Amino acid sequence: MTFHVYDSLRGQVVQFVPLVPGQVSIYHCGLTVQAAPHLGHIRKEIVFDVLRRWLTHSGYSVRVVANVTDIDDKILQTSAREGIPWFEHAYRFERELHEAYRALGCLPPSYEPRATGHIPEMIELIGVLIDRGHAYRAADGSGDVYFDVASWPDYGRLSHQRVGDMEPAEDADPRGKRDPHDFALWKAHKPSEPETAAWQSPWGAGRPGWHIECSAMAGKYLGPAFDIHGGGIDLRFPHHENELAQSQAAGRPFASYWMHNTWVTAAGEKMSKSLSNGALVSEVTQQYPPRAVRFYLVAPHYRSAIEFSDTSLAEATASLARIDNFLRRAESGGAQRPRDAEVELPAAFVAALDDDLSTPGAVAALYQEVRDGNSALDAGDADAALRAYQNVTAMLGVLGLDPDDPIWSGVADDARLRPVVDSLVQTLLARRAEARAARDWEGADAIRDSLTAAGLKIEDTPQGSRWTMEG
Repeated sequence: MTFHVYDSLRGQVVQFVPLVPGQVSIYHCGLTVQAAPHLGHIRKEIVFDVLRRWLTHSGYSVRVVANVTDIDDKILQTSAREGIPWFEHAYRFERELHEAYRALGCLPPSYEPRATGHIPEMIELIGVLIDRGHAYRAADGSGDVYFDVASWPDYGRLSHQRVGDMEPAEDADPRGKRDPHDFALWKAHKPSEPETAAWQSPWGAGRPGWHIECSAMAGKYLGPAFDIHGGGIDLRFPHHENELAQSQAAGRPFASYWMHNTWVTAAGEKMSKSLSNGALVSEVTQQYPPRAVRFYLVAPHYRSAIEFSDTSLAEATASLARIDNFLRRAESGGAQRPRDAEVELPAAFVAALDDDLSTPGAVAALYQEVRDGNSALDAGDADAALRAYQNVTAMLGVLGLDPDDPIWSGVADDARLRPVVDSLVQTLLARRAEARAARDWEGADAIRDSLTAAGLKIEDTPQGSRWTMEG
């Protein structure tokens, strides 16, 4: 395998060479569990799930660590507004995050550490930075501890910025800082904060800053040096820049390669909680088959933006239905999956994924194989149809879209059943529309009541009636 990846640190596509032959270690920043995950969050999970599957298929043993940030300013602020303990608030949305992973077919990480479970490691790392002259206690006696940006000449390498061009760090009160760009490693406990959100340290009671969390957890589980660090492009600065600086300042080589996926946008704006324009995973997967939602997120290149729209999701649903239709046609003709030997994937598919995980090229190769398979079925060429069937199932497996993968078992709104159910429901909705047009309100209500009793929610819109599954 010759895998090439765009490395944000180098600013170019480079050949990937693991630190240990045959093994790949990946760390990517998980969600800060302050609210329900939307498609912008979950795109990163999909990207690194496909990367993991591809590297595994290519013969590597892959270890993935993805953290959960379960303590930070936003969690404390949001939970206080809602009047519930911060840890209960965080745990609620951690569960929702896991449900979103499962709904979209993501393999669980090899390990998923919580920030609150690694305070001792963070305190130890901060101590090392102080001893090396790269961190200091705030001069105002608050108990805050900051990273000294001026002490690290390489600061800005990852985001390719000069310190003078950067915005000042906004993660703590600037009064105790030597330089506005210095960022918080330890935040002293404030009287307005819950006592449960404070841990004892050599600098007094408090809690860690956001950036030190990931450095400590990555170091504990992947060692001082590992292969790939990933995350959304919005994390490159300041979060990943700060991780890199503090880790290397502490004497740890840290990540060899940095991968960043681009945003999902809504009306041209980054999808985010702060803008309230996020399409929640739990809601979108009620409107569209979960596999189709995954396909919608997989198909574009991870470094290109995705504009959220119902049209794009409908197109992904229709495309996946055509792929599934070929699989069912082939299976009805006797096609079976290989048992004793792995399928040699089409060269175009392999070349695409080896080229910086180019999923558009991989999807194009998948479509071509489906067309060839349907042509073989039409021509009665059983051998060619079988080869295409096995290639398609193998490619879908790499992309995490194989309908027979056990990971999809139990996922609501199965993609193979949805078109059938939708056809039946649309027929009933059309009859209901006819009854309403004829002012047969009793008949229209009876159809609606029968659909509601079956567990469907009917919504009347100016464009017509829409249905979703309740619960």
